[in-house]
This record gives sequence, C-alpha cells and structure tokens, in this order.
Amino acid sequence: MTVFNILRALKTVSRQSLHTNSIIICPVRSMSSNAKFADHKDITKIRNIGISAHIDSGKTTLTERILFYTGRIDSMHEVRGKDNVGATMDSMELERQRGITIQSAATYTLWKDHNINIIDNGSCVDFTVEVERALRVLDGAVLVLCAVGGVQSQSLTVNRQMKRYNVPCIAFINKLDRMGANPNRVLSQMRSKLRHNAAFIQLPIGLESDCKGIIDIVTQKAIYFDGDYGDQLRYEDIPADMKTEVKERRHELIEHLSNVDDVLGELYLEEKEITESDIKGAIRRTCLKRTFTPVMTGTALKNKGVQPLLDAILDYLPNPGEVENYAIKETAEDSEPEKVLLDPARSNDKPFVALAFKLEAGRFGQLTYMRCYQGQLSKGDTIFNARTQRKIRIARLVRMHSNQMEDVTEVYAGDIFALFGVDCASGDTFVTDLKHHLSLESIFVPEPVVSMAISPVNSKDRDNFSKAIARFTKEDPTFHFYFDSDNKETLVSGMGELHLEIYAQRMEREYNCPVLLGKPKVAFRETLVSSCEFDYLHRKQTGGQGQYARVIGVLEPLPAHKNTVLEFVDETVGTNVPRQFVPGVQRGFLTMAEKGLLAGQKLAGVKFRLLDGDHHIVDSSELAFFLAAQGALKEVFEKGSWQILEPIMTVEINAPDEFQGAVMTQLNKRHGIITGVEGTEGWFTLHAEVPLNEMFGYVGELRSSTQGKGEYTMEYSRYTPCLPEVQEQLILNYQKSHRSIQEKRSEKKKKLILNINSI
Repeated sequence: MTVFNILRALKTVSRQSLHTNSIIICPVRSMSSNAKFADHKDITKIRNIGISAHIDSGKTTLTERILFYTGRIDSMHEVRGKDNVGATMDSMELERQRGITIQSAATYTLWKDHNINIIDNGSCVDFTVEVERALRVLDGAVLVLCAVGGVQSQSLTVNRQMKRYNVPCIAFINKLDRMGANPNRVLSQMRSKLRHNAAFIQLPIGLESDCKGIIDIVTQKAIYFDGDYGDQLRYEDIPADMKTEVKERRHELIEHLSNVDDVLGELYLEEKEITESDIKGAIRRTCLKRTFTPVMTGTALKNKGVQPLLDAILDYLPNPGEVENYAIKETAEDSEPEKVLLDPARSNDKPFVALAFKLEAGRFGQLTYMRCYQGQLSKGDTIFNARTQRKIRIARLVRMHSNQMEDVTEVYAGDIFALFGVDCASGDTFVTDLKHHLSLESIFVPEPVVSMAISPVNSKDRDNFSKAIARFTKEDPTFHFYFDSDNKETLVSGMGELHLEIYAQRMEREYNCPVLLGKPKVAFRETLVSSCEFDYLHRKQTGGQGQYARVIGVLEPLPAHKNTVLEFVDETVGTNVPRQFVPGVQRGFLTMAEKGLLAGQKLAGVKFRLLDGDHHIVDSSELAFFLAAQGALKEVFEKGSWQILEPIMTVEINAPDEFQGAVMTQLNKRHGIITGVEGTEGWFTLHAEVPLNEMFGYVGELRSSTQGKGEYTMEYSRYTPCLPEVQEQLILNYQKSHRSIQEKRSEKKKKLILNINSI
C-alpha cells in the first residue's frame, strides 16, 4: 500500500467516525520482513485448512486473495498468468499456462493473530491423490462451489474424501458476479447431492453485475467492500428490501442448527431469545462434529467476501488440539495393533510423531512435506523413519510459501513443515524414539486406471528419462512405471490421459527428454483347440559328429482354469530318450512357446506330453533334442487347430443413478457382460466383465457421458477365446508385419550382394 493510499484511508476513517456506520481497513501489506509469520503461536491460534473444489471453481484465486488481505503478498495476479506472473500458489510453468492446479502447494499466513496453514489442492480428477494427501493432514477445509455450476463432479469426489478423513468444512459459494449465478440452487444441491445439513450464514446483496456486498445473517449487518482491492470493509444496516428475506433465512438457520445441537435446540423449544453468541457457538459445535455446514457467499475475483471467510475459519473450524488423531502401536505378533490417541499439547515430555505426506524434488534435493502431530522438533535433532528404522539428523527445518522456503529453528504439534534430503516414501511416519513402536495410518491411494506405452524420442536421452521416471514415481504414488515382458515395451499407468500427458510434458521441460506416448499392446495368447499327436525326427549329418533326435508325444489343451500356464510332462519308459536329454526337449518346447506362428503371441494353456523317442549313441545330444522339440511344435502348428485368447477384466463402475442406462449401453458396445448392479443413496455400482482390448479410451468416454461423475476400477480376471473378427484382424496384422520384415531383409540382402559385386 502506498503512502498516498494510507493517508487517503486514514482520512476516510476520520470522516466515517462522525457517523454511526463503521469502516475497517485490512492490514498493510508491505512488510519489511517475514519474521512475524515465522513466530510460533499457541495451538489454539493455529488453523490447518485446505481449499478444495471442482476444477475452475476459483480455489487458487481465493487463496491469492487470502494471501493478499493477510499481508502475505504485495499484489494479486491472475491464475492463467495473463500478466506473465500467474498466481502465487501456481509456481509450475505448466500450471500457469493451463490455468489448473497440478501439484498441491502449501503456505502459511496470519489473520487476527492466528497462524493459518493453507494447502491449495488440485481439482482435476487425474490429480486426486493431491487432494487425498492434503486432506489426510488437515484439520478443516473450505469447500468452494461455483454459483453457476453448483455441485459438480469433483465436488462429489472431494466431499467423499472429506468424509473419509472426517474433515469439518465451511462452504463458500464463489463467482456471484458471473452471469446465471444462483446461490439458492447451489444450497439445494448441497442438501440433495452432498447430503449436507447446510444453511446460509451470509446472503449476497445483488447478483451478477449488481453484486455489491454480503449480509451476515448471524450479526445481521450488511458488509460492503470498498477501495480498489476491496480491502476497506464498511458495515451498515441491512437494506430495507432484504429485511424480510434475512429474517426468514435466520429462522431457517436456527431450525437447521436446533436439529443437531442440543444447547440451541433447548433455547429454540423454550422460545427464549437466541443471541449472536448462541448461534456462533452452535455453528462451531456442529461444524466440528460434521453435522452442519455453514454456507458463505462472495466473489473472490471481484474481492468480495474473503475477509468474512477468514473470520469464519477462525470462528468455526478446529485448531489442532480439537482434532483426535490416532497412531497405531505395534504389539506382539499374535495380537491386534492398538490405537493410541496422540497428545498435541506443546510439552517436551511427549515423543515427536510426524507424517510425511508429500515428496517433491527441490533445488537442494528431495523436499519432504510433513505434519507434526505430537511433540516438537528442533534443528540438529535426530529422528527415525518408523518403517525403515533409518536414522536422520535434521540439518535444516523450513516452512513453505508456495515454492519459497523460510527457515525455522523448531516446529511443534500442529505445524506443517518440510525437510531436505530425507530418503522416504509418501505416508512414512517419523519419530524421535523407536521404542514406542508408533506409526500413523498412511494415505489412501487409488489404483491407476489408464496405461500407455512410453519411450524417449532419442535413445541418447535414456539417462534423463530414467531420472525423470524415478523422481515422478516417488513423488506421485498413482503414477506407475513398469516393463511389460510380454510385449517388450515400457508402460506408465495413471489416473487419466491428462495425468500421463502432464508428466510427458514435464519430462520434456524439466529433463529435456521428449517422449512418445502410445496405446499399449494387449497380451494376447495362443492356445490349442484339440489334442494333436506329433512324431518328429531331427537328423543332420555334415561329416564328423552329426545331430540325431526323435520325439514322439501329444500336445493337448489344458482346462479353462489353467489356460494361462504351460506344462511339460515326461511319460517315457525305458532308455529311448535318455534322462540327460529330457531337459533339452523341455527347453525347446518353452523357447518355441515364446512366439506362436498364428499371430506372433505367446502360447498358453498347452500341455506337452513326451511319450517316446529315439536317440543315436554318437550323434544325439541335448541340442539335438532341443531342436527336435522345436520341430515337433512347428509340425503341430501346421496340422493342429489353434485359437487366440484375450484377457478379460473385472470392471466396477460407480456413477449417479441417472447415468445407468448410458453406462450399460457403453459396456454393451465394448462387448462387456454385466454381472450385477447395486444401488445406494442415488449412486449405482455396476459389475461387469469386459475384454481389456476394448477398455482403451474408456475413462474419457465414461467421464464425458456422466458429466465427470463416473469412476471405475478394473483388475485381471481370466483369459477367454476372443471373437472371430478380432482373431482374424490379429492374424492379418501379424502376416502384414511379418511380410514387411521379410521384404526389408531381402532388400538388405540385395544391397549387400550389389555392394560385393561392385567391389
């Protein structure tokens, strides 16, 4: 704030003091030092909150305003980085370009002598693990809802995550300035879709372009946000045309609170006067129990409603001392682990317990974000990883402000902080004493749903590719990397196509390693339809010791429950096939089974029965029998009847009831067989069996047909014969590729002959 603005504000205050109305100016933002932010507060003056919502509901814009009004930053910037700066909490270049939050970012600030630790979460369904690990360590949350979009798909997901970790929340209906804003519709959706016992504690004064301010139903005052940045709060009486609506909404608020709070319920039944402090006390008690959700309104972009939201965070959300957190204590091997209630009181006699909830590659090595649940930690102390029992000495303690670090000398219960150079995994527990055998419950990590083939464009970038993969798989537990030995290709798995695309772009930007993403191959198998006998003689004589081996037997299919394995049985009697040569026959069979002649896939569900054979006293060897077994298998390929098997996946889909017909139609088109449907609270769970080859691209189709609300998981079930048209296509593709390889070889051979002739 400039000197001119300060003087102008002071004149405004003196002028306003002559009237009954009052005006409040927010704290001056220009500060010479961040020292005041690093001061440790009493545990009752700490709030750990997360800002969560559906994508593009205004979370990061709201966080930017909070940091500005609390004096943490000097100026506000747009989320999409139109001014080439971008929002403070979107420190990654990709976030500023795309206008989405990819990684959750942590910061801390001060408001009315309270320390507020804030985590701005990602909202895209592909980065749901960012929300999971943030909510795991937070004590409260602000659920941001768009006044136009209302309760959207990711709002439902975030709500389920809050319920999983029992996190109390305040709802903030944002974007009242947008065309079509309707907070009443959003409130009804909260009650019907999210099952919240919710009521307004604020009402907007006008909507869309007429949004002038808000009315606080609890204090019954109108609040206007003056100044260029909405940092001058003016309190006035409720406008005459809104008094009736405010009275009705206040009565509705008291009714909703009376249903879940005994203290206010008694006052209401006895028809006693209900004061402002009575309502505030009831809101706090019920909010902590998650039996009531206060609903606030505003528009972060137009700088209205943010300061009252900060007041509500202090008034209604819990401090770390009011939340019960349990550690698991390992006991004797034959008994159940017991739960131990952690004590967040700031006393030195309690052992230090913290959870590592997020890993990030920083400028000075791995940065590990932690939440302290009990005890204290000072610079120079020694801690242990409860999982690996590895000892670590703390050389540096920092607290994060987006991508900036601020050093501190000690941290206490309730603090969120970061350490450098700690080799650990996300979800590890750290303690100062291993003898207590304490560990914290880890973070829920959903299984990946999309897999894609990945490879570096340039082979010289393989070192950078390996470094990037090692870092990203460690940071993000939903990002998996593995080598498929069946199809000889490397695969990455994640929560969606956007998820994998973002990591591909980060590899190019951060590691200078452009990569190719493609559809992975399905691991088909080839099997025999009916038993086929063979009698193959391998004989080769070129002077000196030759090769002689004869194998007689049967190749037969295994039953359906064993159609993924290969079996070899030696049923010979006598010495026609000497014992030392039988392993050669087995190796020949297994080697030949690596690639079938029908479509180039592995063999499966086949049993090789060696019944008899013949050998030569001089010319027979293990190699001869190895080649004889391969010849026998080629013989069976030519005269036997073969078919291709494909993997079938068990698929479980969750979506709202209104999309059940669309989901079933999709599965039928993908040759799926529905095995069962269940329904609870407006949602259905559908169980089906679908060929893996038909599941590529399904995640995008499901989300588009269910307005982003549908989710699915799948796992391998079994192999079954594929459809005739699929088999024909696979054989045709294999023959084409085989023909092209042979043509390339013949061309190379012709060129070589020409070169030799020219010499």
